[in-house]
Amino acid sequence: MTNTSGDDATGRDAREAVKRYGREMLEKGLTKATGGNVSRRTGPEGFAISPSGVPYPEIEPEDVPILDLDGDVVHDGKKPSNEVDMHRLVYAARDDVGGIVHTHSPYASTFASLNDPIRPSHYLIAFIGDKVPVAEYVTYGTEALGRKAVAALGEEYNACLLANHGVLAVGDTLGSALETAEMVEYCARIHYQARAIGEPELLPDEEVDHLREKFADYGEER
Repeated sequence: MTNTSGDDATGRDAREAVKRYGREMLEKGLTKATGGNVSRRTGPEGFAISPSGVPYPEIEPEDVPILDLDGDVVHDGKKPSNEVDMHRLVYAARDDVGGIVHTHSPYASTFASLNDPIRPSHYLIAFIGDKVPVAEYVTYGTEALGRKAVAALGEEYNACLLANHGVLAVGDTLGSALETAEMVEYCARIHYQARAIGEPELLPDEEVDHLREKFADYGEER
């Protein structure tokens, strides 16, 4: 076992980021207790991921394991999240992804339980794509779930719902992945409320494409 990936500056930064954004995910109400998980890429062939079953406020950088894209631990911490296969498969499939957030946020998880994509009734959907698609249900913590998530994300989406489960959001940084997860939950809440009142007016495809172009350079890297 080699330890260099966790001892260099990139590894230390990644472990600190997992600690920080895991706590933020919990504080923002995107998960409960020890549910969900976060990870950050450490380089072309590795990533740091939150440990399994450790309350987010108690995670310290030394608890955070670093793995390669084959799933082998290259720097020890506590046991990796049960969803490690989902994270590694997304990193392997998407070179543009630098961070991943998996949440159990309530409104988005409601649509996941309905197996119903979140449609473009609010313009912020363009942070994700023309909708938030749904990955077919597979038991949690399996490589098969990771493959379904990769298929749902494709090359064009920054998030997907995991049927009967929750949300997977990606970004070029872990901070931007968390922001995307927030956008998914906000759009889910608005869409849910609109459907409770009537039939939402959906944005046309051309407007969503225009918004996606505008959002491409939005904000600063976190």
